Order: sequence, then C-alpha cells, then structure tokens
Amino acid sequence: MLKLTLAQLNVTVGDIEGNVTKMIAAAQKAREDGSQLVVFPELSLTGYYPGDLLEDPSFLARVDEGLAALQQASRQLRDLFWVVGAPVHRDGPGKRLHNALLVLKAGEVVLRYAKQLLPTYNIFDERRHFEPGPDQARVLRIGDCGVGFLICEDGWNDEGLDYAINPFERLRDAAPDLVVSINASPSNIGKREQRHQIFGAASRRHSLPILYVNQIGGHDQLVYDGASFAVQPEAGVVFEAQRFSEDVTTLRFEDGRFASAGGDELPKVSPAGLPTMEFYRQQIILGLQDYARRCGFRRVVVGSSGGIDSALTLALAVQALGSDNVTAITMPSKFSSAGSVDDSATLCDNLGIELLHHPIADLVAGYARQFESSFASPLQGLALENLQARIRGTVLMEYSNSFGHLLLTTGNKSEISVGYCTLYGDTNGGLGLIGDLYKTEVFALSRHLNEQAGRELIPVAIIDKPPSAELAPGQQDTDSLPPYPVLDEVLKLQIEGTRLARWEHEQASAFMASLTATDDGRALVTRVRQMIGRNEYKRRQAPPILRVRALAFGTGRQMPIAAKHL
Repeated sequence: MLKLTLAQLNVTVGDIEGNVTKMIAAAQKAREDGSQLVVFPELSLTGYYPGDLLEDPSFLARVDEGLAALQQASRQLRDLFWVVGAPVHRDGPGKRLHNALLVLKAGEVVLRYAKQLLPTYNIFDERRHFEPGPDQARVLRIGDCGVGFLICEDGWNDEGLDYAINPFERLRDAAPDLVVSINASPSNIGKREQRHQIFGAASRRHSLPILYVNQIGGHDQLVYDGASFAVQPEAGVVFEAQRFSEDVTTLRFEDGRFASAGGDELPKVSPAGLPTMEFYRQQIILGLQDYARRCGFRRVVVGSSGGIDSALTLALAVQALGSDNVTAITMPSKFSSAGSVDDSATLCDNLGIELLHHPIADLVAGYARQFESSFASPLQGLALENLQARIRGTVLMEYSNSFGHLLLTTGNKSEISVGYCTLYGDTNGGLGLIGDLYKTEVFALSRHLNEQAGRELIPVAIIDKPPSAELAPGQQDTDSLPPYPVLDEVLKLQIEGTRLARWEHEQASAFMASLTATDDGRALVTRVRQMIGRNEYKRRQAPPILRVRALAFGTGRQMPIAAKHL
C-alpha cells in the first residue's frame, strides 16, 4: 500500500522563494496525512513557463538555491519522497538544461528523469531552452510499489502521431505498479475532456494506473485549471482534484486501485465538464485575479461605452476583484447617444461600481482645430473617428498612471481578428479579458452572467441594442462588418481550423460550404481573410489577452506582418 499526496499548487513564475515555501507547506501536510510520497507539478520550483529567464545566470543561481532549500527541508521529513519539477543543468552538446523531474528523499536526489518530448507548437517553445532527455524509463521502488515517471508531453504521444518516441512504451516494458505524471497543462475549452481521453486510453492500453498532477493559476495569457486526476485501466478516471483552485489531497493506492486517504471508495467523477459559458467565466476570473496580483495591481479601470464588450468586461472584473476595486469611466463625444450614457449608469448601479464622467467633445474639437491649422486640411472621416478612440485611450491611461489602476482593454476576438479597433485607442490597456471570445460568445456569456445572478447585472438594453462604435452619426458595426453570426463562423475556420472542437468544426464547415456556394459568399470570405491578414500589425501591439480557446492571438499564433496572406 502506498499513500501519496498530490500538491496542485498555484506557483508564481520566478518566485523561487515563495514557491519553495508553498511546496514545503504541502509536504508538511503530506506528512501529517501519513503519506510516503508528495507530488508537485511540472517546473513547480520555477513556475511554468520561465521563458528566457532560463538564460539569465542569476535566475539559474536562484533555482539552484531553491533546490538546495527543498533538499534541506526534505532532511526534516526523512520518510517522505518529494517529486519536484525543476530545470537542471546538463553537460554535453545541445541546450544546457533539462526540464527535469527530481525525486528527493532525506536531502538526497534519489532519481532524476528528464522530459523526452519537448513541445514547440501553439503556446509551447520548450526546445528553445531544453535538451530532450534520453529515451529510457525511470522507476523507483517506494515501499512495495514500483513508481514510474513522466513529464506532461511525454504522456501525450501514445498514438505515436507527433513524435518518433513514445515514453509510455518504455514504461510498459519497465512494468511499474503506478505511473506519476507531473504537468503544466494550460486550460482551454474541452482540454479537461481531452486529458481524460488520452490518459484513460493509455492506461487501458498499457494496463498502468496513472496519477496526473497539474499546475493551477493564471500566468500572463495562460490559465492552468488544475483538475489533477487519477485513472485506472478498467475504471477510467476515478478521482479529480478541484478545478480553478489549489488542492492538496492525499490518496491511497493499493492493489492497482486508488481510494481516499482512509481507504474509502472515491466519489464518482462526472465525464461532463463545465458548461461552456461557465468555463469561460471561471477561467477569465482566475486569469484576472492572478494577473493583477502578480503584477502588483489591486484595482482596475475600464472605459464604459454603454456597449456589450465593456459591460461584460466590467461584470467579470467585479466578480474577480470585487466592486470596490473596479472603476468605470464614461467618455461621451458628440456622437454618443444619450441611451449609451444612461445604459452605462444603469450597468454600474447594477454592479455597485463607481462611474466617472469625462466628456471628450471639447478635446476632439480642439484637436480638429489644431490639425486644420497645422496641415491646412480638415480632420474628417476615419482619422476623426480614430481620434475619438485615441483620446479615450489617453484619458484611461492618464487615470491608470495617476491612480494606479490596471487598465483593462475590451476588444473581442471577432473585432481583433479583422482589425475593427483603433491602435493606441481602444487597444490601450494591460490585459484583455474577452479577447479570445467571439462576439456571439460575448452575448452568450453576458446572458449567462445574468441567469447565474438571477437578475440583470448587464442591462438587457445593452444586450439587445445593435453593436456600434458610435464614432460617426448613426454608425453600426454592420456598416463595416458582416453580421456577427456570419463573421464568427468564417473566423473560426480561418483562425482556429482543425483545433476547433469536432462539433464546432463541423458546424463552421457546413456554414462555410453554404456561404461559398454563392459569388457574394465567396467574396465575403475573401474580404474577411484580407482583413485578418492586413491587421496583424495591430494584434502584435495589443495587450495580452486571456486564452480560453484552443488557439488564441498572442504567443500561440505566430504570423508575419509584412507578408502576402492571400
């Protein structure tokens, strides 16, 4: 029988001392629970992912100090094995580091395993800093149990589709009683179910029980949902840790089966994940909480236009940080409707937040006068429209600088995709909460928040009104863009393609087939593709956005700017 503790921790990238403190506290709890083994996530010492900090000698020196501190702590808990993720030095040609799993016992490193499969797709770029480990299994005897080890990507290639090496085959040949996989698997819609499917299939194929321990927390644009789990070959997933929350839980492993620490049968794990909109809500809230906390912000500010995007951003910010820490600013121009200003006031009353008024009509007029005086040409058309957005962006940054609030940008994925935003205007900010939500999803999530609250957090008047930037008389988004239900289906295939969930890909493909059956439809698709390509420069300069889908703008999508896209 083996008692083991999974330590699903919210570590901070680069905070070696803080991470060590968290790990020691979890190890002490493991000892109190009578565990023989405590398991931490991938790169738990540094947080995932340190990026080019791994090229900084002073950072690597702190990593060495942190590892020494963990070894010293393990001397005080002599009977406990610690499974730790850390970058470690290596000799020979190639990169100077391994992404490693170390097992500590009584101050000594009793096993070292280097990650073999280093992902270089989507948001991952591990080959930039690490050398692959040797193609071999590592197994350690703990009591009467043989424990084999994997690191994240090593377990994702059991179908043999992405790499020539399959570490699961080596483990099967080594015949451990249990496999422990340490992970930093970022969350997106459908990811939990994908993990269960891949590791459940591998468990059945190789007759290997698996303990999967994942990182939790928001790190820049990525959010890790935790949801660590245990899987048995015949029963499938039999345990799941908390999602979007730290969790330190002790289990019993005996005769190939997992049970509670006291030996009781574990509660059933539902195969269904969170409903899509609730998943988005929880992912965004955790992402904002950790981003603000780690960057040193307690309060945020949002420009409130009376539209759906800023309304949803404000509502999510309140849920993440509390109403006392959220400020809204309305900045009407001569083109702003009275309804939009009134809607902003109603929204802020519903959310219990302060709404400040900063009209910009005089500023716009002053800019226009000086422009014509200096350049002998009136300021008009697109330049005048963008000026309003840039003045609003400047006002918001003035407020941020003066009062210390983090400015949240409010663009959605549909508008960011086609460049329906103003560079240095509404793209100003430190973080975008809804930049990975298509516009149709913005509406759906807004309705979900209201349903969940049992009242109107976001006024129905905002949800129902036609979207408009209100930068010109009578302007509506459909003056420049196809209707969002049409645009979004086109964008899904163009931006995410086969990374869409199967049902979503089939739906978008069927819609696209119908659309391109006509000359007008084909022309629309070509126009959208052109807009996507020529607005890459805006996305490159935009703030980070919280990722909720399989492919988001940012580090996961790398496209050239000066290129012919069609």
